[in-house]
Amino acid sequence: SKLAALFKHPLYNIPVPEMTEKDKLFIINPMEKFSLRSSGSDEWVSSSKAETLLPTGKTAYDTYPTWLKFHIGINRYELYPRQDPLLPMLLRDLATQRIISSVQKSGGTQLKLIMMFPNYGQALFKPMKQTRDQETPIDFFYFSDFERHNAEIAAFHLDRILDFRRIPPVSGRLVNITKEIRDITTDKKLAKTFFISPAGNVCFYGECSYYCSTEHALCGKPDQLEGSMAALLPDKTLARRHSWRSPWRRSYHKSKKAEWELNPNYCAQVRETPPYDRGHRLLDLIDMTILDFLMGNMDRHHYETFEKFGNDTFLLHLDNGRGFGTHSRDEPSILAPLQQCCSIKKSTYLRLRLLATQPYRLSDVLQEALAADPLAPVLAEPHLRALDRRLGKVLVAVGHCLAR
Repeated sequence: SKLAALFKHPLYNIPVPEMTEKDKLFIINPMEKFSLRSSGSDEWVSSSKAETLLPTGKTAYDTYPTWLKFHIGINRYELYPRQDPLLPMLLRDLATQRIISSVQKSGGTQLKLIMMFPNYGQALFKPMKQTRDQETPIDFFYFSDFERHNAEIAAFHLDRILDFRRIPPVSGRLVNITKEIRDITTDKKLAKTFFISPAGNVCFYGECSYYCSTEHALCGKPDQLEGSMAALLPDKTLARRHSWRSPWRRSYHKSKKAEWELNPNYCAQVRETPPYDRGHRLLDLIDMTILDFLMGNMDRHHYETFEKFGNDTFLLHLDNGRGFGTHSRDEPSILAPLQQCCSIKKSTYLRLRLLATQPYRLSDVLQEALAADPLAPVLAEPHLRALDRRLGKVLVAVGHCLAR
């Protein structure tokens, strides 16, 4: 296993700093006692509302559902540990737990659903919109592109292989539209959009800004539909998050250019602007840039952090559905922060160099990681080959910086 060998490499065993209480997202409340229902089901109850309170030290940690262990483990330095025995269990839950509720997620440009499990765990479901081998048409603007379910799955595994661990766990899943969405939804607006197609397939389209119409309906075969299931982060009422506008955000206009596209010295003013004027925030943003370039994702307009940790924490790499849309061409402008600032974390650079060597080749380790997903093969072969080509271009860009 190349993947197992990679995770045993010294570059993947750099210890995180010693943790204090203020470095943990949650401190367990010892006054709140949780227990399992006496009926023997796996539903959790508490003396108040199970959905909004964390369980306590009085209850054995081993009895917590996996989603809760995931939330408790979040800290200032990582979303989940490198060698996390919980990860396979959480991915399995996302793929197999019984769905008891299904509603449309509000906001956003495209249709997404929130699925709930019997143990109060929740997942974000992005349905399949195009096949693995369909490329984004060359005349499409990045902001009018489809969000791809397989891009969300591949992005999670790529983020982990790069040792960022800033994307919540994602698994593929085959969902029964009839039993697991239509028949159990309490969302009246969503319920009104179901229909049977002329081919006899169950379809729906929901309500959203783009692609929510009969012409862009999501249809099963006859009611089986692929999608990605992403573990949700803790509710914002429990763990507030700050949304930051990316300094290298695109104009989202058909003809206007953003300032960074016109000013070659743009990075100098970013370096003088909080929060990029101190700490490792700019380097973290360049990490995210490299992830996006490898995926071909041009749609990174914002990122988030947990408010509790202030500016001294990692960036959350959320919403990666517009990655892996093209394999035949690369988008060099995504690398603008790296090229303009000529800065990169030494640890990131060393791992990228490692992933360019034959024993740990990026396409091989990602293919191995994706092979375990229920929807394998997740990526078409040309997308895997494109990763190695793009990794080479990142290393060339760093080489030019070193030469300067």
